Amino acid sequence: MNLESILFTQGFGSRRQCRALIGDARVSIQGAICTDADADFAVDSGALRFSVDGIEWPYREHAYLLLNKPAGYECSRDPQHHLCVFSLLPPQFAERGVQCVGRLDQDTTGLLLLSDDGKFVHQFTSPKRKVPKLYVATTRHPLDDAQLAALRDGVLLHGETRPSAALEAQARDTHTLALTVLEGKYHQVKRMIAASGNRCEALHRERIGGLALPASLAPGAWQWLDDTGLAALRAG
Repeated sequence: MNLESILFTQGFGSRRQCRALIGDARVSIQGAICTDADADFAVDSGALRFSVDGIEWPYREHAYLLLNKPAGYECSRDPQHHLCVFSLLPPQFAERGVQCVGRLDQDTTGLLLLSDDGKFVHQFTSPKRKVPKLYVATTRHPLDDAQLAALRDGVLLHGETRPSAALEAQARDTHTLALTVLEGKYHQVKRMIAASGNRCEALHRERIGGLALPASLAPGAWQWLDDTGLAALRAG
């Protein structure tokens, strides 16, 4: 693939803009400045790295990202009342069409996946896939055995005809609930907690499938999801 196409597929602007970046000697490939937009490089090994204005990027056919979402951000490109979660990412990801793999409410924090791979997005948002998701909720009132049992057995949400049950529901302390669900209905975890007789004061997603939010990833920070992370996600 030629260098112009490499930059274009990675979200660095239109083809004309990519060619201008290269012509202005702002692009290095494998550590050396390249001003030939038509120079060809192998991209099939996964080892290609390039730099734009001194910032190094790996070539990825598809982007798979993990973000530690902070509160106050909407998972939308057209947010209504809060900041856009995509503003936490470098702009080239929006240019290449990265989207959220499912959504978190603006006040919900934690593990959020993003990708430009439509098949991947569908796979992990389809209700048929039933990917377990672990949430940690802070509750207003103390937890008790009756609430935990109700969550495991199933609670009927307003407007629903079938009960929603947690795969697991455990108290980590008097006001901290670890809840695993397979579905992804609107405000599901908050509504389930309310239906059990309590109230959710804060909500954090800790795990999707077998993939846990890295303890080292600060709120608002992102990282590439590597093959090990993808395998863990699918293993769950």
